[in-house]
Amino acid sequence: MARITSFEQYQEQYKKSVDNPEAFWAEQAEQFTWSKKWDKILNWNFTEPKIEWFAGGKLNITENCLDRHLPEKADQVAYYWEPNEPTEKAVQLTYKQLHEEVCKFANVLKKNGTKKGDRVCIYMPMVPELAIALLACARIGAVHSVVFGGFSASALSGRIQDCDCKIVVTSDGAYRGAKAIPIKAVADEALEICPGVEKVIVLNRTGSEINMVAGRDVLWEDEIKMVNADCPAEQMDAEDMLFILYTSGSTGKPKGVVHTCGGYMVYTHYTFENVFQYPSSGGVYWCTADIGWVTGHSYIVYAPLLAGATSVMFEGVPTYPDAGRFWQVIDKYKVNIFYTAPTAIRALEASGLGFVTPYKLDSLKVLGSVGEPINEEAWTWYHENIGKGKCPIVDTWWQTETGGILISPLAGITKTKPSFATLPLPGVQPILVDEKGNEITGNGVEGNLCIKFPWPSIIRTTYGDHERCRQNYFATYPNLYFTGDGCKRDEDGYYRITGRVDDVMNVSGHRIGTAEVESAINMHIDIVESAVVGYPHDIKGQGIYAYVICTNSKKDAETLRKEILAEVTKMIGPIAKPDKIQIVTGLPKTRSGKIMRRILRKVAEGELNNLGDTSTLLDPMVVEEIKAGAIK
Repeated sequence: MARITSFEQYQEQYKKSVDNPEAFWAEQAEQFTWSKKWDKILNWNFTEPKIEWFAGGKLNITENCLDRHLPEKADQVAYYWEPNEPTEKAVQLTYKQLHEEVCKFANVLKKNGTKKGDRVCIYMPMVPELAIALLACARIGAVHSVVFGGFSASALSGRIQDCDCKIVVTSDGAYRGAKAIPIKAVADEALEICPGVEKVIVLNRTGSEINMVAGRDVLWEDEIKMVNADCPAEQMDAEDMLFILYTSGSTGKPKGVVHTCGGYMVYTHYTFENVFQYPSSGGVYWCTADIGWVTGHSYIVYAPLLAGATSVMFEGVPTYPDAGRFWQVIDKYKVNIFYTAPTAIRALEASGLGFVTPYKLDSLKVLGSVGEPINEEAWTWYHENIGKGKCPIVDTWWQTETGGILISPLAGITKTKPSFATLPLPGVQPILVDEKGNEITGNGVEGNLCIKFPWPSIIRTTYGDHERCRQNYFATYPNLYFTGDGCKRDEDGYYRITGRVDDVMNVSGHRIGTAEVESAINMHIDIVESAVVGYPHDIKGQGIYAYVICTNSKKDAETLRKEILAEVTKMIGPIAKPDKIQIVTGLPKTRSGKIMRRILRKVAEGELNNLGDTSTLLDPMVVEEIKAGAIK
């Protein structure tokens, strides 16, 4: 496969990928190890939907991540692991060591009853064993479902139940900044209502005291001693499930996005090498995401290993022990490519340049941004102070459902423009449509962003509910994949994502459904009804503004607010806590009972004089009350 090295070459590859997608993607797939070549490259329709790439092809993604590199890269570092505490000993794993650890833990999974096709829930901190557990599942054909370590017991149990997990892999605890988090205790609470779980494998991370359930719970350290490192890779069909990852939906119940082995492998690798221009001579790459999110799956675990790259994996947070931690780690490992979220950039910008200037940052060649559109001010700060004006910024747009990056500059090749994701990658065919689904052509336009042709790592289904997948992504506009995002295409044909057009908020780069937060708030005994919207937030991108109707409670407003925050933390996790809670006597509803969120959004954004037509409301006076009590 020819790496893209010039803008002209990008244009050529893009044209080829649209004119003859099957030949284009077959060429990208040829470089991998297949035990049997595919029968057909692509079979698809967006009505059912049914999408198959490389159908009939047999492979194992871990052979391509690990075994394939052993002849030449056995002693090359695959991961530098940097712990939460700078004083704790860091760890490095070579490709040979990582291969051995993955094979051993794959044997542990088998010893504990895991078979091909079984779902394994992984609820762990950012430690090397998290990546090892993912790869071990893939090695034996088990389907991993990683749940972010900050989610509550309620959120965890819902995800375990939804995909019928038999095995849970967790740890005693986690370190996050100055806090120690009792991971096992949260898992135990979740498992009280998950009778299908047969085994829990527990890693010792913090040395904290934990409850071990006899017959169910075993220690990672004990189990590893009983197995060897000989574990042949299970041969998978290209369309066999690789993993399930839950993402917030607008209906309140998270949906399990399903990705499969072959297409995901080919696409994530292609995007990694081209977007970041990872050099064939090697380099040190650092994605700061958590593996609990899709960015960690694709751009910490699978794509860098497929490319034979050296990565940094980080347990901590950007501001601990101080706001210079990211820059200290970059200098320590001589990081060349740095990929983080706008939320982190804004928080570090707010901390001041005093935390940046002690560090050289002269190893950096490429900067990346992920999770949400990056605002121009943060882009400029990042470019000037971290990249010293010399590092191209790849502002990447993609989703859990897309598996890999869809729209992004190619580092050093695409001319960048602050806050624009710029141009689609080869194989990606975006279009803008109006509310009725009519295509909006030309440049200097705005509409809803859809994709009209499948790329190899597109979502295949939502686990256990294919109709939900169809309704969510393929039913709004016939024969199109609807992203749920609004988008502008400027005079140069560059794309700029303007944000969600459905009831999903993007808080610190994490998608959170309004219905999910509302149902958590409504669990509070004093709350009759609530409505939640997103509003612009200086650090998080979007904050959460909640309007709540309460009964004749004798509690003061501050006590009520604290209890609501505790309820949301218990049901979902701290990530979903509202930033502002306004107590109201009513909500703006149409005569049919639908809440007019447009009005609530405007109030939350401070646009009190531009609410539009309120004449169709059942009680227009409610709006005046909400305006009067709005929280600035």
